[in-house]
Amino acid sequence: MINDLLNIQQGIANGNELMLGELYKLFHKKLQHFSRAITRSDEIAEEVVDDVFVKLWNRRGKVAEIENITVYLYIAIKNQSLNALSRKAQQLVSESFDYLDIEIEEAIGDPEVLMITEEMMHRMQKAVEDLPPRCKMVFKLVREDGLKYKEVSQILNISVNTIDVQMAIAIKRICTALQLEKPKRNFTSTATEKKV
Repeated sequence: MINDLLNIQQGIANGNELMLGELYKLFHKKLQHFSRAITRSDEIAEEVVDDVFVKLWNRRGKVAEIENITVYLYIAIKNQSLNALSRKAQQLVSESFDYLDIEIEEAIGDPEVLMITEEMMHRMQKAVEDLPPRCKMVFKLVREDGLKYKEVSQILNISVNTIDVQMAIAIKRICTALQLEKPKRNFTSTATEKKV
């Protein structure tokens, strides 16, 4: 995946529009969902994602220099979303994400692997929806979008330890709601991956 992204970045830097299309296909759905969590508007989120990709294309000469395109895109979406809110932008920048209402897509985890019934899936979704907003945001980015702790830390401007704590809270609450034993701190990634 990393090599694919580097090839795509190089292609964009060389002026290949098809590579921009590939990058868009890989990220637009997740980025739109992330923007919608901030703006609370599908229309604004769609515009934000399009604007970020247009700006990326306009600055294509420097795209190959971007160290982590995933983090770059999420941060660009966050900033653009806040700018799109104009009057509320200052308030949103200065406050944490604690009050945001994050929607989690229905399919969390693989039902075949987890072997959970439809009733348990509903209980799990309710448990996720009942999480505190910051906790829900962290859980969504790690579990649903598949980002590493360090990437989420950079995107939300919070420490890796805070992410670890928020994930522990999320897992504990979900396990309690499902009446399961709490797993031994193996949420999504190995200990070394969290610190990377």
